Amino acid sequence: MKKLAIACDHAGFEYKELLKKSLEKSFQIQDFGTTSADSVDYADFVHPAASSVENGENDFGIVICGSGQGVAITANKHQGIRCALCWEVELAELARQHNNANMIAIPARFVTEESALQMVEAFLSTNFEGGRHQNRVDKIACC
Repeated sequence: MKKLAIACDHAGFEYKELLKKSLEKSFQIQDFGTTSADSVDYADFVHPAASSVENGENDFGIVICGSGQGVAITANKHQGIRCALCWEVELAELARQHNNANMIAIPARFVTEESALQMVEAFLSTNFEGGRHQNRVDKIACC
């Protein structure tokens, strides 16, 4: 069973809980928080989730905040992370197919719950195409 890290801030809490319920039968989920809709700093939860994906403890990660920007920026500070901010299904598919993204960022204030579920399902079920895209992905890292 694939392992999945999930983390959010207060704005993403409800979506995190919804996604966990939807995915728990197919994935082993490690929840990095937050645990309520009380205001928090997203980096406190995203860094541990991203580290777990980067070090292979989890296969993929989902991070959620109001705009998706803060969690994506934070996750992408990790050298081994390719976190894609997505707001429609096709972007989630392309992030996997072309960029071999290993984390997805969801903007809870800008997408419906149904759309978030569809994007995550597409992201997790789409394979990296490799080929010409592998050369490009190999050039992403700074070091």
